[in-house]
Amino acid sequence: MQNISQSLSLAPLYRHRVFQSTRKVDCHAQVANELSEHDLFWKGDDVDTVLFKAAIRQLQIFMLKYGAEVIVRPRLFNGFALVHMTLSGTAEIESDGQKVCIPQGKTALIAPKRNLRLWWQAGSEQLILKVPLALFEELSAQGQPGPANMPSLFLLPEQAMPHWDLLIQSLLRVLALPGQNDGHSEWISHFERGAAQFLLSQLTSTYTAGPTAAGIAADESADGLVGAGKLQRLDMLEKYIRTRLCAPLALADLANAAGVSVRALNALCHQHHGVAPMDLLRNIRLDAARERLLTHPGANITETAFEFGFGHLGRFSAYYRERFGELPKQTRGCVR
Repeated sequence: MQNISQSLSLAPLYRHRVFQSTRKVDCHAQVANELSEHDLFWKGDDVDTVLFKAAIRQLQIFMLKYGAEVIVRPRLFNGFALVHMTLSGTAEIESDGQKVCIPQGKTALIAPKRNLRLWWQAGSEQLILKVPLALFEELSAQGQPGPANMPSLFLLPEQAMPHWDLLIQSLLRVLALPGQNDGHSEWISHFERGAAQFLLSQLTSTYTAGPTAAGIAADESADGLVGAGKLQRLDMLEKYIRTRLCAPLALADLANAAGVSVRALNALCHQHHGVAPMDLLRNIRLDAARERLLTHPGANITETAFEFGFGHLGRFSAYYRERFGELPKQTRGCVR
């Protein structure tokens, strides 16, 4: 698949770099200043972070990339919503208990009311549009649904993406125009209202965001898979897990990744691996942690546990000993 950042002309945005840094403290502070206060948890040492930002009139466009895998817990937004588009890699967003996966080329509208958590794959690039709620309120006076009716998390449907890509491309081209404020403010505002109006129009469609709703129909038809079909589903599941070794995953996420129902996934995992799906997830993570400790004898055990999705060191050690017959510290001292 072509990198979306190659199909969009991002050159006007790339003329406005806010910062690039390999220092965790600087990266955290700079992003918080531009977007929102947040807690940031790094899942690796490749800190190299870059942020670009350009303002049109009411809208602001960002491109943000963390070198490492990260989990971000922003504070509640103050007077704005975000439109999150994955240019490369994968992101997962959980807002007020609803979770969606946003692979390359997908876009979500985020307007949390209670809490928000984001997971970004290492090196993924995210195009972010910051939209003031005042713009949505302006349009609601013209009959569109207002911010009060906006869902916490909304994944744009597949059929809407070509139109949204065109709108984003138009906004990027506006950035490249000379003298934006030289008598063209109303014309430029028209582009901004058009983007916001399009988002609101999608909220009134019959589409329902969320990974479970997106996959239910396909899941049920997969219960009777046989032979190669089963192996293909399991391969899809394992690839999904290995690209999210530290991301918080639920049973429904694993079923959606395999394209089957929870019941079918449970049967597949027991048949081919002898364990339940969540136990398979844990075992794959334990295997990855063991590989890290064997190849890096000086690795910090706590950091290794966190890096591979174990938030409790005591339980990690217990699971590890149960699977491998030794404690993590004993493995760390081994030399291949």
